[in-house]
Amino acid sequence: MKASRLLQSTLRTFHLDNPDATWEELRAHLRDIAEDILASPTEWDRLDTMGLAYSDLNDDLGMIASTARLTVPQAKAVTMARQVMAAAERRLQGDPRALVDIIERIDQEASSDRERASSVSLSVSPPKALPPVRFESLADSYRNEHRANVKESSMKEIGYCHGTLSDALGDLDMRTHTRQDLIALRDTLSESRRPLSVNNLLTKLSTVLSWAVSNDLIPKAYTHNLKYKKGAESTRKAFTQQQIKTLMAYASGLPADSWQRWALTLGIITGARLNEYVQLTKEDIRKEGDVWVIDINDNNGKELKTAQSKRLVPLTDGAYGFDLGAFLRFVENSKGNTVLGVSYRLVGRELNLALRELVSGDDADLTLHSLRHSITSLLQAEGVPVAYVQAILGQSSGTLAYDTYGSGVPVDKLATILKEQLPKKLHG
Repeated sequence: MKASRLLQSTLRTFHLDNPDATWEELRAHLRDIAEDILASPTEWDRLDTMGLAYSDLNDDLGMIASTARLTVPQAKAVTMARQVMAAAERRLQGDPRALVDIIERIDQEASSDRERASSVSLSVSPPKALPPVRFESLADSYRNEHRANVKESSMKEIGYCHGTLSDALGDLDMRTHTRQDLIALRDTLSESRRPLSVNNLLTKLSTVLSWAVSNDLIPKAYTHNLKYKKGAESTRKAFTQQQIKTLMAYASGLPADSWQRWALTLGIITGARLNEYVQLTKEDIRKEGDVWVIDINDNNGKELKTAQSKRLVPLTDGAYGFDLGAFLRFVENSKGNTVLGVSYRLVGRELNLALRELVSGDDADLTLHSLRHSITSLLQAEGVPVAYVQAILGQSSGTLAYDTYGSGVPVDKLATILKEQLPKKLHG
């Protein structure tokens, strides 16, 4: 049964679970995978782990090739997917040429397909003037196709970004757009935005245009390497440990039935995102073995940022003076649908005001979200392996295979790490 689930996961990863997929669609997806592997950094201490993951995927593909019912496009895709995985292993050994060769081969095939299609079209009838294809219409079609698989809150954010891009691109015909058109777009967006925000918009642009190319709505997308590399780092800072102790002393001084006390405390000792702990219910505060945890999940309509956000985060009794018993009594006495019983907006507004008054002053880069950066900085400074930090914070590794298989770090191991690394005292 376990082997079957792994094979099903591999089928989904390479889009081999859809018997109606065309070779062109599968080929485009394989190109995206190869380019993603090239663009994703790998920590030195994870080279062996990633190599094993790629090897396991290649073995799964071999089993699929031997036993599965395949269409001709799927058979071609399995063959190329195994080449991609083998090339990925060579990349970890310092030789990326095989991945580059695969990407170039796919691009050449795609170009030849378009030339043949154009030649057939011209031989049948004289060319006709086609109406322009605006980004707005492409984005609308993209959202309509993906709406069933995207949560409403995420779709709203995507729609807002698409609206910004549509306004900036105007009547530009995306069928005939050029690289210079997209560079001009980037410059326009940069007039009132930081590079990090511009890159977020360009990611949304690239996603829509790549989808449009795969569906033959436009011939080419000139988005490769369009994003800023310099100045695009997050400006959010981490609080110092002394500032964290000041915040925790303030929280611990609030009444035991105060949601402000426990909202701020959860942010400090778990590094969870605000929307994650605002949505917690009584059922999500539980024991896993001998460890009390918060169970961050998407049950009953809760919304998470990514698939990797699902996780169990230990509650470390005594961390910065955290009183686990008092918190559990607060949970038991909670009456609303959620433990805190208040909205995301209210928590964010009140806690950010408190942070500003206590430690951050007029520093706009120190916000409630900086608590995540604080625990990240502490764990990294103490030499905690990146896989454990990602498991605690619910972060994606940025690599296809690792995120497909998941981190698999036992919660008792995470509990031990947090118990060892989070300070027990508020002073000194």
